Amino acid sequence: MTAELAHRWWQAGEAVLVDVRTDAEREWVGFVPGALAVAWKQWPGMAMNEDFDSALRAAVPEGGKVLLLCRSGVRSVAAARRATELGIEAYNILEGFEGDPDGEAHRNRKGGWRYRGLPWRQN
Repeated sequence: MTAELAHRWWQAGEAVLVDVRTDAEREWVGFVPGALAVAWKQWPGMAMNEDFDSALRAAVPEGGKVLLLCRSGVRSVAAARRATELGIEAYNILEGFEGDPDGEAHRNRKGGWRYRGLPWRQN
């Protein structure tokens, strides 16, 4: 789903917003205030987060929906598939937080949560 629609659902309380990026990405690049952090993979090395299933189950109320956000919308697809396997109604946020790189390999110029002007912060 689009970032704008995800934001509307989240703000209306229709779904939980879960950021599946690494702690390092959220710390260095920025984050969505109020989103829950449940990394799909862990930095360094990008090993699978062994606690993903239990953390996601704890984050999403039974019968609830989850909106999954990563950098570009790729890891969140895998996380959404896993959430669905766990019986959770899951949606991938297209374009992710930073969007795809442009012709110069720069992000935040072609799409993404930040590019769309949705709430975010940087430390």
